[in-house]
Amino acid sequence: MPWFVKIEEGTVDKPTFDRYVPAHKAYVEDLIAKGHQAKTGYWQRRGGGMLLFEAESMEEAQQIVASDPLVKHGCVKYDLYEWCIVVE
Repeated sequence: MPWFVKIEEGTVDKPTFDRYVPAHKAYVEDLIAKGHQAKTGYWQRRGGGMLLFEAESMEEAQQIVASDPLVKHGCVKYDLYEWCIVVE
């Protein structure tokens, strides 16, 4: 399966963002359970992060990202890319 990466930047204040972090973590755990090998994290410099996951296609990846609570609640703006691995 291809890998995809969502690179995001926060758009709300920290208290608002933090309100949706537990739902985001549960969402990522569900992606892992469904076989998408998802990993999520934030940049040490506050204000953004990344979600890395596998999906069958860009269309499926877009659907997956649209279901992220951080996206659904307008907490982040993001770019979505297919990651073409050169060396494993």
